[in-house]
Amino acid sequence: MIESYVVVHNIAKRHNVGTLARSATAFGVSEMILVGRRDFNAFGSHGSTSHVNFRHFHSLSDARVFLKSKDCDICGVEITDNAVDVTQHPFKKSTAFLLGNEGIGLSAKECEICDFFVYIPQYGGGTASLNVTVAASIVLHHFGVWAGFSERMRDGNKYVVAERSARQVRRSFCAEKPESIIDMRRSRRENASNGFFDGSGNDVSSSSLLDALFTDE
Repeated sequence: MIESYVVVHNIAKRHNVGTLARSATAFGVSEMILVGRRDFNAFGSHGSTSHVNFRHFHSLSDARVFLKSKDCDICGVEITDNAVDVTQHPFKKSTAFLLGNEGIGLSAKECEICDFFVYIPQYGGGTASLNVTVAASIVLHHFGVWAGFSERMRDGNKYVVAERSARQVRRSFCAEKPESIIDMRRSRRENASNGFFDGSGNDVSSSSLLDALFTDE
């Protein structure tokens, strides 16, 4: 099954994560991968953080190991010398999209984990780049078209929102779940020789297994 992921790392404006989550739910993203900080501002999500899975990793290398265990390409959304126009749909399989910082774009370390790059062509001369959430929406829509995701059913001029589980609440903090920690450690052992294992040996404390979720206000 073809899946898509969004990797969030080094985003300058934390409220952009909430808006990214809204786009992620609209375009069929399986999981949002938070790297580094677990906290985020759910502003702009309109409750969509309850409809997308979150997973946290301490480092880019750990996130890469997990994504590769899912047989997933990592696509950097950035204008580089070898970047491909996203309208050409240069996708081959499940893909995780890594978007750059709003000001400086993707860092050298972020580029190192990417398998390929796409860029969004612009036709007007009024701005040098797009907002990270706008860029994500465009790229995720193109991926969904390529992957043949089924369009959500509509009710009038709106799409039908899935029912939210009674136990689901809006997130503003992402903690590892036990199964994700087990999977990550297994993947790191199996892929320790791939050159991306950072050898930090950091263990996750038991307190980080708690799913710290906060209700809508």
